[in-house]
Amino acid sequence: MVFGLPILSTLIWLPILAGALIVFGGRDRPAFAKWFALLTSVVTFLVSLPLWFQFDTTTAAMQFVEKSPWIDQFNIHYHLGVDGLSMPLILLTTFTQVLVIASAWDVIRERVEQYMGAFMIMQGMMIGVFTALDSILFYVFWEALLIPMFLIIGKWGGKDRVYATLKFFLYTFFGSVFMLVGFLYMYFQSGSFAILDFHIMPLGELAQILIFLAFLIAFAVKIPMVPVHTWLPDAHVQAPTAGSVVLAAIMLKMGGYGFVRFSLPITPDASMMLDWLVIALSLIAIFYIGLVAMMQKDMKKLVAYSSISHMGFVTLGMFLVYGIVANSGDAQGAALGMQGAMVQMISHGFISGAMFLMIGVLYDRMQTREISDYGGVVNTMPWFGFFAVLFAMANAGLPGTSGFVGEFMVILASFKANVWYGVVAASTLVIGAAYTLWMVKRVFFGPVANDQVGSLADLNRREFAIMATLAVAVIVLGVYPAPLIEVMDVSVANLLIQATTSKL
Repeated sequence: MVFGLPILSTLIWLPILAGALIVFGGRDRPAFAKWFALLTSVVTFLVSLPLWFQFDTTTAAMQFVEKSPWIDQFNIHYHLGVDGLSMPLILLTTFTQVLVIASAWDVIRERVEQYMGAFMIMQGMMIGVFTALDSILFYVFWEALLIPMFLIIGKWGGKDRVYATLKFFLYTFFGSVFMLVGFLYMYFQSGSFAILDFHIMPLGELAQILIFLAFLIAFAVKIPMVPVHTWLPDAHVQAPTAGSVVLAAIMLKMGGYGFVRFSLPITPDASMMLDWLVIALSLIAIFYIGLVAMMQKDMKKLVAYSSISHMGFVTLGMFLVYGIVANSGDAQGAALGMQGAMVQMISHGFISGAMFLMIGVLYDRMQTREISDYGGVVNTMPWFGFFAVLFAMANAGLPGTSGFVGEFMVILASFKANVWYGVVAASTLVIGAAYTLWMVKRVFFGPVANDQVGSLADLNRREFAIMATLAVAVIVLGVYPAPLIEVMDVSVANLLIQATTSKL
C-alpha cells in the first residue's frame, strides 16, 4: 500500500488519470503539460520502488495481489499481481517513462498537452499488461495501448507516418485476435478467465497446439519475430524519438512476457513439440537480421533491425529449455537460458532506449538520420560522443555492459542444447560488432564532415542527465546483475517446472 492505496492500481491509474487531466486541462498551457507529466512520471517511479524493496524473493506466488469482481456474469475480475518475471518489467517501464518525458521537453512544440497525455495514458496501460492476472483485463490493456501509440506516430511522426501507423496497427491487432480466440476457448472449457487457472487446466494435444499457435502469432508480431517483423523498422523510422524509445524499450518486451506468462505454462506439450519452430525463427533473427542491419544507411533503421536481432535471444533463451532437458536433464542449464532471456529484455530496454535517444539528439540538431551526412561528430560533441560510443559498445555486447550479460547467458545455454545453436547465436558477437563499429566510425570519428556538423552544440544539462542515467544503468547491470537474477530466480524455477510438466 502507498498512502493507503494499492500499489499496482496506483501505478496503473495514476498516469492514466494524469494523462487525461493533461489532455483536457493543458490546452494552450504547454508548460503545465510538461511539468505535470514529468512530476507524475517521477511520482509513479517512486511508487513502483516498493515493488523491488518489499518483494519476497523466496516465493514464486503472486505478490501485491488485488482482486475484485468486474463482470460477474462471465466470471471476469479486476485481478492484479506480480512475480519475479513481471516486476522488473514494471520498474523498467516507470524508469523509462521519466526519461521519455524529459527527452521531449524542448522538441515537441505542437499540441504538447496531447503528446504528453498520450505517453502518460500509454504508461498506465503498459503497466496494466504486466500486472493483469485476468486474461480479459490483460487483453483490454494489450489492445488499448495501441491507440496512444497510433496517435503518437500518426500525429508527430515523419512524412510516411500514416503508412507506418496503419501497418503497425493492423499487424498487432491482427495477431491479438488469435490470442483472444485462445482465451475464449479456455474460458468455455474451464469457466474462468483467470490466467493462473489457465496454467493448471488440462488440455489435449490438439488443443494445446492450436492455442500455442494462436499465442505465437500474437506474441511474435509484438516482439517482433521473422517473418512478421517488417512493421517495426517503418514504425521506428517514422515515430518521434520518444515513441521509438517506448516502442523498443517496453512494448517489444510485452511479446516476450506473453511467452512466459501464457505459452510455456499453459501449453507445455505444444511448446516442447514446436520448440524447433521458435528456435529456428530466433536464430534467423539473430543471424540474418543482423546482416540486414549491417546494410542500413539510416541510423534509426540500423538500430531497429538491431533490436529484432537482439530480441531473438529472448525467444531463443526461453525455448532452449526442452533441448537442454532432453539432452542432459540439466535444470541449471535450462534456468540459465531462461534467466538470460529475462536479463536480455531488461538490458535491451536500457540500451535500445539509449540508442534511439542518441539518434534523436543528432536529428534534433541536423534534421537527418542518414549516416552519410555525418562524420567527426566527436570533435564538436565530445560528451555526446562518449555516451554514444558507450551505448554502441553495449549494443555490440561489450563485456562490462548489460548487453553482454543476457546474450552470454543465452549463448552458454545454447551450447548445452545443441552446439550449432550456440555457434549461430555466438555469431552475433561478430555481426553486432561489425554493424555497430561501422556506424560509430562513420558518424563519430574521422574529420568533420561538413560545416553543419562542425557547428553542432554538445549535450545540454537535460540531455547529459538523461544519457548519464542510462549509462549508469547499463554499467551497473553489466557489472553486477546478481540482484536482478536473484529477484527472478524462484519464479524462473517455477516456470521451468510448469513448462516441462506434461498436461497430457
